[in-house]
Amino acid sequence: MSDLTHFDERGNARMVDVGGKPETERVAVARATVTMAPATLRLILDRRAAKGDVFQTAQLAGIMAAKRTSDLIPLCHPLALTSVDVRLGANEAAHAVEIEATCKLSGRTGVEMEALTAASVAALTVYDMVKAVDRGMVISEVRLVHKSGGKSGTWAAP
Repeated sequence: MSDLTHFDERGNARMVDVGGKPETERVAVARATVTMAPATLRLILDRRAAKGDVFQTAQLAGIMAAKRTSDLIPLCHPLALTSVDVRLGANEAAHAVEIEATCKLSGRTGVEMEALTAASVAALTVYDMVKAVDRGMVISEVRLVHKSGGKSGTWAAP
């Protein structure tokens, strides 16, 4: 039918069999941005959000999300992640919180979806934590920026 690996010859969805693939060290890095009003960013940086520390809560949410990716995304394999690192920082010039999530493992399939899920859920958590004061926030630029390991080797966003 096509070269897409998640479909069988009849076009039905399937989980890819990775049993015969060799284990390799795999890393994926994803990013996301939450743009907001300057006063909202100041509230976050001053740790005055009513729901608590936005960065710490979003970091934990991202880590937890990476570990649950196979529960959220159909056809993703459950993975034994060896590391999940979620970092948040302020870009005051852009009035934004920038998020970077890195996932690692030694396994037969990549961790791109886990990194993307971690960055996405961290961004959603930032939104949730301060939506009462700024419903106009924009979550954007959710993207994979690096992956390594496996047969396809290393890829980096241009």
